[in-house]
Amino acid sequence: MFLGFTRHSPAVITDGPAGLNGSIKGVGFIPKSGYINDILAQFIKHIDSGYDESYSQRGLDLLIKLIWNDEARERLDFTRLVTLELAKSHTWTNIQDNPRATLLFFEPPVISFELRCFVEIHTDDIIHEFVNAQHDVYHKPDIPAWGKRPAYLFKIEEIYDNSATQKGFGNRIY
Repeated sequence: MFLGFTRHSPAVITDGPAGLNGSIKGVGFIPKSGYINDILAQFIKHIDSGYDESYSQRGLDLLIKLIWNDEARERLDFTRLVTLELAKSHTWTNIQDNPRATLLFFEPPVISFELRCFVEIHTDDIIHEFVNAQHDVYHKPDIPAWGKRPAYLFKIEEIYDNSATQKGFGNRIY
């Protein structure tokens, strides 16, 4: 399965004390509550297996098995997306003051979707642990850094098709 870069990395648009801001962040799906513990355990097992030249490929295989396939649909909550805060700069400052954000996805040349969201910050719970583990399943793991990497949970409230198509141009679809 090919996952296009821009489908994983929307512009996260926020407004607050740091001013109007747009930041490209990788986002991912989160399981429904009945599945999160099992999937997290499999992620941790992979992370604990050790980092070597096959680590990222093994992690990708695990992500495809657990998250990125048609059979995984029943396990995922498609009303929520997650990401990590790695910079603690403008987005971090704004979301602490104003928990509203827009995720803007663009797939050239014409496909674009806007997700308007309420944002929760997670720093010490199962969601925080899951998002850090999901990141580290593919990227080189750094469990000691998890305490410095808050997770954002985007609760989708509205979706607009902003594509340059007949059905797009700001058409609300959710």
